[in-house]
Amino acid sequence: MSVKKISEAILGVGVDDTTIDLFESQYPVPTGVSYNSYVIRDEKTAVLDTVDARATDPWLENLAEALNGTQPDYLIVSHMEPDHGANIAKLAARYPAMQVVGNAKTFQYMEQFFGADAVAKERRVVVKDGESLSLGSHTLTFVFAPMVHWPEVMVTYDSADKVLFSADGFGKFGALDREEPWDDEARRYYIGIVGKYGAQVQALLKKAAALDIEKICPLHGPVLTEDLGHYIGLYDTWSSYSVESEGICVAYTSVYGNTRKGVEALAEKLREGGCPKVEVYDLARDDMSAAVAAAFRYGKLVLATTTYNAELYPFMRQFIDHLTERGFKNRTVALIENGSWAPLAAKLMRAKLETCKNITFTETTVTIRSALNADSRDALDRLVEELCRDYIARSGDRANKNDLTALFRIGYGLYVVTSNDGKRDNGLIVNTVSQVSDSPNLIAVNINKQNYSYHVIKQTGKMNVNCLSVDAPFSVFENFGFRSGRNTDKFENIDIVRSDNGLAILPRYINAAFSLKVEQVVDLGTHGMFICSVTEARVISDRETMTYSYYFENVKPKPATECKKGYVCKICGYSYEGDELPEDFICPLCKHGAADFEPIA
Repeated sequence: MSVKKISEAILGVGVDDTTIDLFESQYPVPTGVSYNSYVIRDEKTAVLDTVDARATDPWLENLAEALNGTQPDYLIVSHMEPDHGANIAKLAARYPAMQVVGNAKTFQYMEQFFGADAVAKERRVVVKDGESLSLGSHTLTFVFAPMVHWPEVMVTYDSADKVLFSADGFGKFGALDREEPWDDEARRYYIGIVGKYGAQVQALLKKAAALDIEKICPLHGPVLTEDLGHYIGLYDTWSSYSVESEGICVAYTSVYGNTRKGVEALAEKLREGGCPKVEVYDLARDDMSAAVAAAFRYGKLVLATTTYNAELYPFMRQFIDHLTERGFKNRTVALIENGSWAPLAAKLMRAKLETCKNITFTETTVTIRSALNADSRDALDRLVEELCRDYIARSGDRANKNDLTALFRIGYGLYVVTSNDGKRDNGLIVNTVSQVSDSPNLIAVNINKQNYSYHVIKQTGKMNVNCLSVDAPFSVFENFGFRSGRNTDKFENIDIVRSDNGLAILPRYINAAFSLKVEQVVDLGTHGMFICSVTEARVISDRETMTYSYYFENVKPKPATECKKGYVCKICGYSYEGDELPEDFICPLCKHGAADFEPIA
């Protein structure tokens, strides 16, 4: 790996390591790994991070080529993990005039690794969160990111070239001497190494959102220059423990092959039942880190194992420990156990996973007594029916489109109403949906006249109502509630499922959906009430309906109002700073009026 030009001023001087077999002595890396390091040349020259001791010599060669006989003025240390910090002392000795930049914890750990004399105190530049360092035309701003994934981590933003040096964030396994997709190895890297620290990653993403970023330079993997929204979106999904893809991960152990046969039968039935993706992992033989990543990727997980020494089979116990240690949550889990005389595996697996947040266990638990028989095959069929119910409900040809039990899912809750203006799909959040008659079935939907959807629906005479479930993240409300469909494609990058009326059904985060035909419009001043007949009704899942109170208590972020004086929007958390809130004030995010604001305590 030679020097790579990233911009006129920034050079990549990192090195591929294709001899390593296990990253951090546990993650298989069949194509190796890259240790990235960067040089910024300006009036002053900065080196950003060193590399692992395994790659010292080729890195020093690349660095010498990039420096071209000049002396570096600064070494910026993002964190002290040895795969990036192993050569700090060596570089400091080679360039005695070079200053070393880090935060207070950086130098604490530096002394632990190299001793107090490796970098003299007069050579240390101790920075605080948000402080900057000028190299000339390039100004570097340091943004602290504690526990992503070491306590002293800081990322560096170059405002001149709009580059974020993201430390271990946005990294991936694999050397750079070959082309390979980013997502899979980045997911395995993230879940394995950073997965426990979702809240900290979310905090960093909020800080990064305020920066104008055109390139991301991680310490592992390629420099990201295009479609940054894709990568940032995945990090938002992973760190919020949301479902990335529709599908089912099946993880199993089998001693004599009978549990494996049950899993094989299940996987075939799941595919026949409409599951879009089924990934099966033999935990004794397959890459454990890949299985863990798949469990976080999909919304449903099936665990199948034997009772062993009156406990869980060791590989299954290890797998569940990996999940719980990384904050596994917001998933549906099904259990399959095998035992010849005293099956305990399902009970033990459930007990370990009950420590996780928002885990829904299927009603059906399959018990195999030694080998598959008629009873256990029937149980597998029931389990498949339960797991595939929502996939079937979303399908165009297999769904029950006259399931009027969907009406029972209507509460004083939150809904996404979808429509189409002839050019693109649109959607908005509403909270006033009610059944007003059951013979015929009529639904009333109230929509503010200021919303673009009101005019679209009044013109087209049709809409869909999607009943949000409690697993809906705040991003759903941001997308459909806080911006207008007049000039925004709210379904961009969303795989749309369509009902028979041609309108969108949300692919996830709902428990029921209705297609409605407008029969009457009642003028209610600021709002219009659409009285609609039901043309299609689908039950998607058994998850609880999102209510107004649940949204406020569990989904809506708590506003950052510390040390502020003013008012905060109860709907979206927008804060207005000032002594008095104008009576005609409209929230710029959610469009609610002054009545929905409260004083900041």
